[in-house]
Amino acid sequence: MNVLEIKNVNKSFKEKQILKNLSFQFYTGEINAIFGRNGSGKSTLLKLIYGTLKSDSIEIRINGEFIKESKVILDNRIGYLPQKDFLPKRLKVSEIIFMYFNDEDKQDKIFYAPRITNIQNRKIWELSLGERRYLEIILLGNLNHNFLLLDEPFSMVEPLFIEIIKDFLNNIKETKGIILTDHYYEDAMQIANKIFLIKEGDKINIHDKNDLVYHGYLSH
Repeated sequence: MNVLEIKNVNKSFKEKQILKNLSFQFYTGEINAIFGRNGSGKSTLLKLIYGTLKSDSIEIRINGEFIKESKVILDNRIGYLPQKDFLPKRLKVSEIIFMYFNDEDKQDKIFYAPRITNIQNRKIWELSLGERRYLEIILLGNLNHNFLLLDEPFSMVEPLFIEIIKDFLNNIKETKGIILTDHYYEDAMQIANKIFLIKEGDKINIHDKNDLVYHGYLSH
């Protein structure tokens, strides 16, 4: 089991403090869902962990080993899925797979994943949003990261692909720790082992939907 420890996370934009001294422990074998209203800082948190946004303060450790904030991207134990598409739109799906993986076994694993054979000869720009998101996640999930940060993996995705993505994440969590944010809270809660809400810069532990109502994330 691997553990990703995040401590003393603080971030302000201008005069407003978005995140206030937050701390988390994420383990391989678990899916962690982080909810919050727009502007609450949930996407900011993932960017701070990955190092694409500079924090006011943050401490990052994997299995007790301290990692400099600026070195997380290079460390290769943490993978990150941003909200926006990142695959080259003019390349075919098959070309993307060969670009990511040299190993034939890994290539076959992707090609024979559900519904990939249906899209392997299409260019990225020709795919639906769900197809693109699924491809991004399956590529990232088959790399050697210990932990995955997923920003809105279900948002605006067709229901069919939401279910395929959920199955895939459940399958890979045996060897990876997954931290995701999403407004599709019901889908996220179905696969999450631990749930957190960020509200007014603070972290709140969530046990069920009633807690989300109680803390004002959901209406009655």
